[in-house]
Amino acid sequence: MLTKKKAKKKAMDQQLLADIKRMKHEWEALENIIEHSIEPSEQGILDVSLAKAKYLYLLREARHRKVNALS
Repeated sequence: MLTKKKAKKKAMDQQLLADIKRMKHEWEALENIIEHSIEPSEQGILDVSLAKAKYLYLLREARHRKVNALS
């Protein structure tokens, strides 16, 4: 039986993985819009940069917590 601490860590790890997937999708969608724009706005470019930074931060956090999507 999992202790409270292990159960909470597992739930947080699952949430982290879900956030990583969501941010990757958001980053790719914004990047796709900017790539297909004739004249991308400065705000759009900033949004892509922000989404990428959030995604990379979540990846570093997962690596720090030793979270693996396969386990």
